[in-house]
Amino acid sequence: MTPKILVFAGSIRSGAYSGRNADAAQKELALQGAEVTRISLADYPLPIMDEDLEKEEGIPENAYKLARLFAAHDAILIATPEYNGSIPPLLKNTIDWVSRVSTDNGRPLRPYPGKVMAICSSSNGHFAGIRSAAHLRAVLAHMQVDVIAPQVSVPNSGEAFDENGDFREERLRKGMQRLCKTLIEHAWLMSDRGN
Repeated sequence: MTPKILVFAGSIRSGAYSGRNADAAQKELALQGAEVTRISLADYPLPIMDEDLEKEEGIPENAYKLARLFAAHDAILIATPEYNGSIPPLLKNTIDWVSRVSTDNGRPLRPYPGKVMAICSSSNGHFAGIRSAAHLRAVLAHMQVDVIAPQVSVPNSGEAFDENGDFREERLRKGMQRLCKTLIEHAWLMSDRGN
């Protein structure tokens, strides 16, 4: 059975390094035989998470759409940038809204618990977004997500990609191959269990 993997970036900025990182992951996952769905969070705008708003208007439809996508895939890869040493607000807001979805048309919907995920990070500095990745890993683990150990963190991201969108450094190429292989293996295990 071909594993279904959802890929998205935590930034919607034109030319975002996290978007280029997500593109590299998408390409490698497909090369390794996964069925990849690549989305942009720009297509799922959400208001700032607000429990008063939720009480008055309910959970936004885009949160339901994302929760359905999360649940329908065997694994998810998130490519995050780093804002002020942490997770960007767009990504955190998306994660928080999706966490509010527990049922869909009266049926249980579990977008997070037991889901396999991978993290990539990037920044234009030397630290490669590793602080953001660490914070994201902690948030996802809190929601009972199985975050795989391999991680691709891209430093000096402005110079990290060639004209084809591939990594210039062999170290990053091998790291992405290893991450994708591990994610696919874990996705297969989860799909075999019927999750």
